[in-house]
Amino acid sequence: MTTLVVCVDRTDDIGRKTGLSTPVSGWEAVHSLVTDVGLADPEDSSVNCLLEALRVARDLRDENEEAVVAVVSGGSDNVVGADRSVARQLDDLVAEHDPDSAVVVIDSAQDERLVPIVESRVRVDSVDRVVVRQARDIESTYYLLKQFLADEELRQTVLVPIGLALLVSPVLAYFAGPAVAVSAITAVIGVFLLYKGLGIDEYLTGLAVRVRESLYSGRVSIVTYVVAAGLSLVGVFVGALGVSSLGGENGVIIPAMQFAYDSVPWLAMAALAASTGRLLDVAIQEDSVRSSYLNIPFGVVAVGLVVRGFSSYFLERAGILPAFEVPALRLGVVSVTPFSLSAGQRLATFVVAGVLVSLIGVRIASHLGGTSIDEEEVPRGGP
Repeated sequence: MTTLVVCVDRTDDIGRKTGLSTPVSGWEAVHSLVTDVGLADPEDSSVNCLLEALRVARDLRDENEEAVVAVVSGGSDNVVGADRSVARQLDDLVAEHDPDSAVVVIDSAQDERLVPIVESRVRVDSVDRVVVRQARDIESTYYLLKQFLADEELRQTVLVPIGLALLVSPVLAYFAGPAVAVSAITAVIGVFLLYKGLGIDEYLTGLAVRVRESLYSGRVSIVTYVVAAGLSLVGVFVGALGVSSLGGENGVIIPAMQFAYDSVPWLAMAALAASTGRLLDVAIQEDSVRSSYLNIPFGVVAVGLVVRGFSSYFLERAGILPAFEVPALRLGVVSVTPFSLSAGQRLATFVVAGVLVSLIGVRIASHLGGTSIDEEEVPRGGP
């Protein structure tokens, strides 16, 4: 089976710029013609059209299919004469190579009108339109627009929001005024651009798939994630209440510390719930649990202690929190009388507690998991 890959040029740009007569056929002849056309006019889209014809012929040969690449052009000043010239050149090519089918390569709307002439000589399997991305002429703009409209995803992503905005805009302008209409439409467009630009749509799609799979597979983590979300909301609410109780003359640092001080316990519990659910899933589904999963709950608690300690230090120095009072303790023969911790001592206590919890977590994770975090990373980084 022989396929004729023919580049058609109705306006005879190739012939006029190189002084060569068509048809030109054969890999070497067309390859040389590309150089001639490129040297004559590097900005001519015919160069891209010829290169595309060579590429298509090469791909067909790579698939063990016999392919003949050729170039025909209209060598006349009028349309009828140009079309007849192309028809004669096609007849010569068909008589010489006897192709079973053809692939037509074009680069403009003018060239596309020659496709029926090719079809009248040989079966056309494909019409390959070359669009030069950097081209500024109207034809390329037309084809870019045509390709854009043919892409269903682009239509839904761009045209649908624009259409909705154009429909809603006059309604808002009529009932609420032009300023409100412009503001609302601009805000909606901004939200949409952020939604697409940040990949939130892809994240939500993936999240829905993971939630569905978790529900079907009966994973514990789906419940703990919901619990974590609820605890997070509680933490944000409690933090906001704490900030509102300060009044409005404390700048930025103090409200931020108050928010962290009030919300960190709830946020830490949320992270602890989520990590515990994940740990239970891994423990149920796999024979062994990696040390990193075991270490996460301890890390969460340690970070929570450290953040709580720093936030309480700033609040106590600002006079918002009272000094930390240690109550009387009695452990056997050992008894501790009540005493107060200064802001620095309080911070040091929380930091030391956080470090101790982290070290305990690493120790327990290494003991139960059987491997350290570094050992787990070796296979991924290794050959």
